Amino acid sequence: MPTLDSHPIVRRGAVAIIVREERCLMIRRAEGIAAPGAYCFPGGGIEPGESEADALCRELREELGVAIEPISRVWESVTPWGVHLAWWTARLAESAELTPSPAEVAEVLWHPWHAMRDLPGLLESNLAFLEALERGDFILAD
Repeated sequence: MPTLDSHPIVRRGAVAIIVREERCLMIRRAEGIAAPGAYCFPGGGIEPGESEADALCRELREELGVAIEPISRVWESVTPWGVHLAWWTARLAESAELTPSPAEVAEVLWHPWHAMRDLPGLLESNLAFLEALERGDFILAD
């Protein structure tokens, strides 16, 4: 994985890690957006003047039509294409109804984190996250 200073930062993003019963909320990206058909955690770009937590809340409203509660920043990374990602655990109400935006999300799934490598087209940044999780850099809990 690249170090935080090995690639010039061209954009910033926030990623939501929402865990229920040892399964993580994942999406498959819609056609017409970057990396179409790829599986990843929900999230997206941070707008100028926006905090990571605010961006996370906005992105989940836009992508899945739900309100979340950001809990804590657990990790950060820089992709080879220069996106600095802040990885946050977040809480989603049990009663929340996921309403994916067809312009951004082709599919929503709850997937066991230990089997994510089996998802076809899993984004490279998500593989780096899984490697950090497996190394014990942080712990995911329900």
